[in-house]
Formats: sequence, C-alpha cells, structure tokens
Amino acid sequence: MSFFGKLKDRLFKTSSKLDEGLADIVGQGEAAPPEEEARTPEPQPTLMTPAPVPPAPVAPPPAAAPTAPATREPAPQRGGLFGRLFGREGEVTIEGPRRTLDDAMLEEIEDLLVASDMGVDTALRVTANLAEGRMGRRLSVPEIKGILSAEVARIMEGVARPMPLFPRKPQVVLVVGVNGSGKTTTIGKLASQFRAAGKSVVIAAGDTFRAAAVEQLQVWGQRAGVPVMTAAQGSDPASLAFDAMERAGREGADLLLIDTAGRLQNRQDLMEELAKIVRVIRKKDPTAPHNTILVLDATTGQNALQQVEIFRRIADVTGLVMTKLDGTAKGGVLVALADKFGLPIHAIGVGEQIDDLSPFDPEEFARALTGAEA
Repeated sequence: MSFFGKLKDRLFKTSSKLDEGLADIVGQGEAAPPEEEARTPEPQPTLMTPAPVPPAPVAPPPAAAPTAPATREPAPQRGGLFGRLFGREGEVTIEGPRRTLDDAMLEEIEDLLVASDMGVDTALRVTANLAEGRMGRRLSVPEIKGILSAEVARIMEGVARPMPLFPRKPQVVLVVGVNGSGKTTTIGKLASQFRAAGKSVVIAAGDTFRAAAVEQLQVWGQRAGVPVMTAAQGSDPASLAFDAMERAGREGADLLLIDTAGRLQNRQDLMEELAKIVRVIRKKDPTAPHNTILVLDATTGQNALQQVEIFRRIADVTGLVMTKLDGTAKGGVLVALADKFGLPIHAIGVGEQIDDLSPFDPEEFARALTGAEA
C-alpha cells in the first residue's frame, strides 16, 4: 500500500467525521427535481370539432444514386458518466442532494471544521474562501469536499519542506517534544532513512532519565547501522550532547541526531533544562543546533498550538514532524499549525514501520483529510 493509501486509511476518523457532517448539512437541502419529459397534449374532443380528414397519399420520391451517408452531429445527451458529471461550461453537476450556500450553511460548515480541530481562525478563513463567488449556488457534498481540499492544500503548500541539509559537519539536529509524542521513534526512522541515503549518522541518547528510550534508540541504531552514544541514567543530558558533538566531529559524521527527554510545556524546570542543552551546544558550535525539530502528537489537538509557542521560544524550533495521525479525528490541527506559525513541516507519521514516516505532501494530506477524490 502506498503512503497516501495508508494516510487516507489512517485519517479515516477525521475524513469520515467531515463526510458525515457535510452529509447532514447538505441533506437539509433538497435533491434536484428530475426533469419532466416533454409531452404533446392530446386534443380534447368538443362538440364543435369536425371529424378529421385523412391526408391524401403522397407518392414515394424517385430512387437516387447511392451516396456516402451524411454526417450528423449527435444530439447532446445527459446520460452516461460525463453527462452526469459535467453540465454546461464544464460545471460539475454530480447527482445527489444539494443545498443553497447561505450564511446559515457556512456557519454549520465552520462549526464542523472547528470540531475537526482546525481552529476557529483557520476555519473562518477556509469558509470565507469557500463562500467567495459561490453564495447562492446549490452545492453537493463532493463539490464542497473538493473545495475544502483545495483550500487546505493552499494553506499547507508553503510549509511542506524537507529538512534542509548543510555542508557543515556535523550537522546537529536537536529533537524536542512532550512526553509520548514519538521523538525516539522519529529519530530512529530519520537515522535509518539518512543512512540509506548515504549519510553517516551518530545518535545521542539524550533522554538520560528513561532507560526504555535508550534501549529503543539502540535497537534502531542496530537496524540502521548507526552508533548510539549513551550516558549513565540520570546524568546531565547537556554534557552528553557536548561529548556527542566532539565524537561526531572526530569521526567526520554528516549528521548528529540528539534525542531529548519528553517534557511538558508547562513544567518550567524541565524547559530550563532544555534551554541549558541549547546553550551548551552553542558553546561548542555557535551555529548549532542547525535544526531543532519539534515532534507533535496529532491526538493532542489544539494543545499542539501551545506546545509550538513555548518550544519555539525556548529552543528556536525550525521545523515540525507530526506523528500518530492514525486513529484520531483531530488531523485538522496540522492545518491550524501551518496557518498560524508557517513553520516547515518536514514529515508526517502514521505508524510504527520505517516507511510510515514520509515527507509531507500538502495535496495528498488535504485529500486524505477531507476525503476528497483525487
């Protein structure tokens, strides 16, 4: 199965929620009435109507020499697939319930987008663009989904950028996020993918407080053939980051991926510890970290906005990775993040396998989110 197939399948909860909501909204309208066949009215007999006179027989025309059959333009038909899909001027006329787009309908669509965690501001912007030039038109569910998909893709287009690679060695990539967001798994997948692309990679297991995180990284390191630097449990993660930079420099590694302990954005002490890691890294290399990736859990919904606010202030976040898009009806939060912050979205994840982390494609994501057809 392609990644888009997985994405569409895993975003089923979000797309089905939108689909059901739009069906309810449009279902309040009426199906377009079928066109009645034209009938020739039969003459009604009256007392004053004389009996009809039969017409005189007409002689058959003389036989003519055979000629090539005349070519006649076929009469336009409404039947068939394209006849049903396209009306005049190429306008989509998909059969099914329709509803006239008015203020009440727009408000219902806006509420539906907010319920999908797109956020109030983004939902307002999307519905405003939906309304432009379409007020008073009768729209069907497939048409609305196509318009919403195009609007989402337009918002996301400017942020879909892969993680940049620089000639400087080592390129230091700091990975941050809250507890359980998927940082460790994301680092393992990135390391494996970069290694497969011919890059030399070193991983620093900077989550020195959780033994399971170190073991997980070591498993990924073995799979990818990438060395993993560790430190004693409970030791200073900033010191490990410094030592890892020295080792990566000596070995001429292209990339150094530094894991960090998960920390809640409202824990001031933990955020100060993260700020210390950044300060120590910059003592070794004032230009580092060259990338600071914030890993976000899609199931947190609108809470992701607050996480971006705080982590960006503490660690100067340069890009995002969204994980756990499977099994959530809150996939719309990624649209809200793109609309509010404009930070690059490097990749999205929809599972635990190595190929379940893929570069972000705005059009595929928009179609999967809204359930629109390609």
